[in-house]
Amino acid sequence: MEKEAKIYVAGHRGMVGSAIYRKLQKEGYENIITKTSAELDLRNQQAVTDFFAKEKPDYVFLAAAKVGGIVANNTYRADFLYENLAIQNNVIHNAYANGVKKLMFLGSSCIYPKMAPQPLKEDYLLTGTLEHTNEPYAIAKIAGIKMCDAYRDQYGCNFISVMPTNLYGYNDNYHPQNSHVLPALIRKVHEAKMNNEKEVVVWGSGSPMREFLFADDLADACYFLMQNYNEPHLINIGTGHDLTIKDLALLIKDVLGFEGELVFDASKPDGTPRKLMDVSKLHHLGWKHKVELREGIALAYQDFESRY
Repeated sequence: MEKEAKIYVAGHRGMVGSAIYRKLQKEGYENIITKTSAELDLRNQQAVTDFFAKEKPDYVFLAAAKVGGIVANNTYRADFLYENLAIQNNVIHNAYANGVKKLMFLGSSCIYPKMAPQPLKEDYLLTGTLEHTNEPYAIAKIAGIKMCDAYRDQYGCNFISVMPTNLYGYNDNYHPQNSHVLPALIRKVHEAKMNNEKEVVVWGSGSPMREFLFADDLADACYFLMQNYNEPHLINIGTGHDLTIKDLALLIKDVLGFEGELVFDASKPDGTPRKLMDVSKLHHLGWKHKVELREGIALAYQDFESRY
């Protein structure tokens, strides 16, 4: 990407988009376009068409999406499917229609079948049934991957798809019902510590295994791939290491200095038993993560304290 290029970061106020925005600024890019959802509703086809026709960006990072944890995904099934399809349909099509040089579509590890072998290789896409709780979101993301490939096939567009593992970091969502597991635990443990409570109840058995990547590492990988990756299909972004939810909770408890006990409520859903990314494709290209989990949790907690 040329330093003077016009770059549109869709979803710049979210955790991923804001990390990409910071990375671009750090690398010396100044011609970055952003629009809040109030300024530009990406679900609105005409609004997106007008925006692209006017701004004519050279590069697009599509990090805008309707996102949430297990409860939100399972409750607002229609919203997650409709809104994500609308956002990506509008942005990807208009990127093609306005001659965007390269677009990066960001998906999620939930696109892989629930019982796929571990670690998850890129080739496992569409080889089995999805996890029911977040199936609408996953279906939308799979459609986005296929759309990028279809526009590449038919029109020669350099549209690439990246699949990040579970993310956390600055600007994360700490909503009591709609947040993901790591920020939810930070909030729960913090509040228990502040209120001198004796225990924290953790949803599920604690046995599922998850991989976590610091959002600024993801942004670094996205920047690297925008410069070095021009292939169809998709590429995983992660650390290649995972741990149990129980070990994650213990680590958060330790980093935050909470003295009480952790209690696991096995009546609550566990979700997918394991989700570990195979990142050999990414490592082979020459990129590896830098921020380890303990350090990342400490940085995220500082951000949480400063914001709440």
